[in-house]
Amino acid sequence: MDGWRPIMLPANTDVLVVGAGPTGLTAALTMARRGVGVTVVDRLDQPPRTSRAAVVHAYTLEELDRIGAGAPLVARGLRSRGFTVRDRDRTLLAVPFDGLPSRHAYALMVSQSVTEEVLAGQLATVGVPVLRPYEMTGLDHDAAGVVATFADGATVRARYLVGADGMHSAVRERAGIGFSGPAGGAESFALADVRVESALPRDRVSFFLAGSGPLVWAPLPDGIVRLVAAVAEAPVTPDRAYFQALLDERGPARRPDRVVEVLWGSRFRIHHRVADTFRNGRVLLAGDAGHVHSPAGGQGMNLGIVDAVDVGDTLADVLAGGPDGLLDEYAARRRPMAEEVVTFAARLTRLATLPPAARPARNLLLRLADAVPPARRGLAMRLSGLHRAAGARR
Repeated sequence: MDGWRPIMLPANTDVLVVGAGPTGLTAALTMARRGVGVTVVDRLDQPPRTSRAAVVHAYTLEELDRIGAGAPLVARGLRSRGFTVRDRDRTLLAVPFDGLPSRHAYALMVSQSVTEEVLAGQLATVGVPVLRPYEMTGLDHDAAGVVATFADGATVRARYLVGADGMHSAVRERAGIGFSGPAGGAESFALADVRVESALPRDRVSFFLAGSGPLVWAPLPDGIVRLVAAVAEAPVTPDRAYFQALLDERGPARRPDRVVEVLWGSRFRIHHRVADTFRNGRVLLAGDAGHVHSPAGGQGMNLGIVDAVDVGDTLADVLAGGPDGLLDEYAARRRPMAEEVVTFAARLTRLATLPPAARPARNLLLRLADAVPPARRGLAMRLSGLHRAAGARR
């Protein structure tokens, strides 16, 4: 608006969080709830209104409950009772969530922009605004703390810094942390929020297997459906005809979907990468700054939020007098979890793109797994994140 000016940066803070996506907001809220002086900055002048992530899993909701953000988020979402793997009209595997050992026995379908809105609102209630637009351009750190420099020349000195600034993290780069992964090109995806006439159930996510790549059909509140498809090369702004063609090729055949409206469409490309370490001195990484991978299974934002609660609690403990070694324990916990999620997402993607000769065997194995309750429960635990609870910090 006319006359708007950014809120000035403080000269000093206990913890500087760079990045105000779900990960950065969650880390800041976790620390603010525990009395830590925290400053949150983001390079964008406004939060994005479109976003990739569309699901918050059960374990993530339990972690958000701990910082007072679970209930307001649940109130804004749609509860999905299961996850189905399909080959056109055939359901090969149905994974129910209603038997999960959690008070959140479902997957919450909600746009990432809503998740960010809820987290920012909770953060505002404890007196911590998001400072925009501040782009970090320099980072110096020593045994006493870190000094972050911004594009306008301003500096902030912090005792610790959390890099939650995404896959192209300036924090990770400035801290000299490598970001490694398997050789090969980036995966390309098209995504959109659409209104669609469909016979598919609106209380579960459908994961379609197709030779050209997987297609995720995910219901959101207000009758909206999120479509995400792995493609060879998506247009800059995929339109209704483009997504209709994807559904015609990969979706239901007997009762085809009809795309009525594309609310927004976009594309993105990613490599599978994990940071070489999640800590360099007083700089720590969380979320996409530490791990990126295929969106198959809806794990990326969820792992980032869980990273954030962990790093927030760890820093609060250290600032309260705990040993510095707690930070090494954080890094040692998070990297194996990131590697596991990257591997899991890659396997789901490969499952969808097997050559034609291997697909009958794949479909048979999935139908056999569908007939074995422990197999379905095991996949539900993995998708929900609850299988990681035993190794989580408390």
